[in-house]
Amino acid sequence: MKTIYLFLSLTTILSYGQATDYSEKELAISKWIDGSLMVPNSGADKLAIIIGGSGPTDRDGNQNFLKTNNLKKLAQELALSGIATFRYDKRIVKQIKMKSVDPNIKFDDFISDAIAVVNFFKSKQEFKHLYIIGHSQGSLIGMLAAQEGVDGIISLAGAGQSIDAVIIEQVEKTAPMFTEDTKRAFDILKSGKKTTDYPPALASIFDSSVQEFMMSWMKYDPAEVIKSLEIPILLINGTKDLQVSSAEAELLHNASSQSKLKLIDNMNHVLFIIQGDDQENAKSYNDSNGKISEALVNSIVEFINT
Repeated sequence: MKTIYLFLSLTTILSYGQATDYSEKELAISKWIDGSLMVPNSGADKLAIIIGGSGPTDRDGNQNFLKTNNLKKLAQELALSGIATFRYDKRIVKQIKMKSVDPNIKFDDFISDAIAVVNFFKSKQEFKHLYIIGHSQGSLIGMLAAQEGVDGIISLAGAGQSIDAVIIEQVEKTAPMFTEDTKRAFDILKSGKKTTDYPPALASIFDSSVQEFMMSWMKYDPAEVIKSLEIPILLINGTKDLQVSSAEAELLHNASSQSKLKLIDNMNHVLFIIQGDDQENAKSYNDSNGKISEALVNSIVEFINT
């Protein structure tokens, strides 16, 4: 009985010790941007701003039916390595909570939010070095915000092509019968006009409610944006990413003389290691107990500390 009590006491002490390795506090950056600042208890002079992917993604990397806590886990791992982080809810998350979603939201709004975060921490001068970590759509947002002046940027599963080119490529692979319809619809959007000339099967891409957002997004070519950055860049992609192939990271790498490329075997889009098939891969998108890749964390820590 004493042995059991001793084990439970030791477990409690260890858990408590792990929990106090860093502190976390809420920060409001602007009307729409709320986030969490996580700082190692030993202090830190380096801060990484974490920007989430597409959709109503919260600061932890979650959406309604996609809960992995991957961005929170990344922040925790970085804190244990002496690096502070700030991660934030995308503005649409707060709008949904307030039941006041802006129907005219643009991709440029996400860029403005990221720039506001960068400038907030620059003005505070609490951290000597600022970095950006952008996941998926957050990669492009991060590259555009990095032009405000940061010490480096890490792109996780970021596309190397404009969003229209990415979608056309995906349609060619998964539903080739709609390829020409997709190209035609995007050509109309490129001209600055809306369209109803698309098959119902493509409604999730070309619904009238998202066309202006799509137009504001597709005007940015990540391979061109990355060329303008004169800061250290780390490009990371997983070989089991079902959404963004390693070829996208290679496009970015070829476009920038400042970049380093790291491909992680068996890592998927939500930053987990997948040993099995596509079914296991898909299930991991709602696995809150999944563990993010150690190679990913080690690569980021090495890059920031170099």
